[in-house]
Amino acid sequence: MTTLSVKKTSSKGIVIGKPFIVENPDLSADRTPSKDAAAEIALFEDALEKTQDELSELAAASDIFEGHLMIAMDSSLSDAVIAKINEGSNAQVALEDTVSEFAMIFEMMEDEYMKERSADVKDVGNRVMRKLKGIAGSSLSDIKEKVILVAKDLAPSDTAIIDLNYVMGFITELGGVTSHVSIIARNLELPALVGVNGIMNAVKKDDTIIMDAGKGTIIINPDSQTIAKYEKLAEEFRKHQAMLKELNHLPPVTIDGHHVSLCANVGNIDEIKQALKNNIDGIGLFRSEFLYMENSHFPTEEEQFKVYKEAAELLEGKEVTIRTLDIGGDKSLPYYTFDPEENPFLGWRAIRISLDLKDVFKAQLKALLRASAYGYIRIMFPMIISVEELEAAKAVLEECKQDLKLAGIPYDENIQIGIMIETPASVACVEQFAQMVDFFSIGTNDLTQYMLCVDRGNKKLASMYNSFHPAVLNSIQTVINAAHKYNVKCGMCGEFASDARAAKLLLGMGLDEFSMSAGEVPNVKYLIRNSNYLAEKEHTAEVLKNTKIADIMAALGEEE
Repeated sequence: MTTLSVKKTSSKGIVIGKPFIVENPDLSADRTPSKDAAAEIALFEDALEKTQDELSELAAASDIFEGHLMIAMDSSLSDAVIAKINEGSNAQVALEDTVSEFAMIFEMMEDEYMKERSADVKDVGNRVMRKLKGIAGSSLSDIKEKVILVAKDLAPSDTAIIDLNYVMGFITELGGVTSHVSIIARNLELPALVGVNGIMNAVKKDDTIIMDAGKGTIIINPDSQTIAKYEKLAEEFRKHQAMLKELNHLPPVTIDGHHVSLCANVGNIDEIKQALKNNIDGIGLFRSEFLYMENSHFPTEEEQFKVYKEAAELLEGKEVTIRTLDIGGDKSLPYYTFDPEENPFLGWRAIRISLDLKDVFKAQLKALLRASAYGYIRIMFPMIISVEELEAAKAVLEECKQDLKLAGIPYDENIQIGIMIETPASVACVEQFAQMVDFFSIGTNDLTQYMLCVDRGNKKLASMYNSFHPAVLNSIQTVINAAHKYNVKCGMCGEFASDARAAKLLLGMGLDEFSMSAGEVPNVKYLIRNSNYLAEKEHTAEVLKNTKIADIMAALGEEE
């Protein structure tokens, strides 16, 4: 019996079964030098055309492949391959090197969503390479019995041909919590563990596997006693999930009658539609940057208006908080060149870019204002660090309101304005900000990083990146207190809001709105409904007296 412990849970659950190990064919390039560039170009163009045709058919059946088709049709990819062939590489080498370069651009980004897009580039490259090497497609379509899928990685094209009725769970050696596998697993409520180093060597075809994705545990060839234990735990988990679903229509109100809002974080319309299935109170964070990042140009006012309008209409009067363009740092645009920066996270990003690119900013604000006539839209500015910045952003918004008023275009004249609290500066200036806005949203991912001076993407510092640090907790309490002093609603859209260990602590701090991945809403709602607000306030006050993380975790009934 072998036990592996991992940290990247992308979807919780407990399953026991046999693995289906996805064999990866050798798609490495034959490095034989090219003798005929024209012939190699013809081979590549033929393979690319077949791939484009294949992806066109798949895209007609599934939206997943539209992005892949765009990559395959992108002339910058084919031009780079052909240029390498003309420099002496054969078609396979030119393709392999080009795909590696393109994928690396995405992998170097700290943003998890954009980092995972490297998998899409590699997937397209693998499709073309299969054609060049004459390798047949995957055997995943042959799965006809219940299995736990074990793979180096799984691309969208892989999961599209699997009968997911036969899949009990996923384990992959690569990938992150925003990868395609993770998204599929969460949508289907299947357990998944990603980034499991060495899993392909650790598991054999005839092994039995226990996967507890909630605890991050994989047990290979367990004894009968261990199997019995986990069968019981799996049944308890299934009953708990069924109970959460059954109760999820109830409001998030504590035992003693205190009400909070439970909202979802989303990046597009499809995610809103999925989130609405979880009885959310609204959208606490719409990441508008994905409209820009997944485009070939700055989206026009009209293009944005259509998206924001649809979002507002889908929510049917519930809150939709849309964050203005939050680009820079680890997020780039394929059509805009950023100057190199030594410290991009401390550089030209977010509201700083919007205020400098005023025409781009005004196009977004006008689109948001116009859409506000169709529902309850709130505008949120990111990365505000000074009163001057906030005044400047509000001044541009007023210009947009006047432009629309002169044009006779309707909008919500009482539209609410808020800011992200995600830097030490915004915490220090929170009382001044509270007198200038309608709401706050605490972004704990960045707040923790900046407050502790710890790069959240640095693996060597992973143990130091901890939102339970007293400096972070006391900052959160300071923000909530200032908000309530000036009758400002205070929410949280960072990952901390969905942390089961933190939920009651944040409740006791007085947090008004918890916004998170939609799938986490039922669990947090259950915790809220089984809490006593006044008791949690007293307990939180005691917890915040601690000066060490270990003592804080002990006070919460957890080990650090």
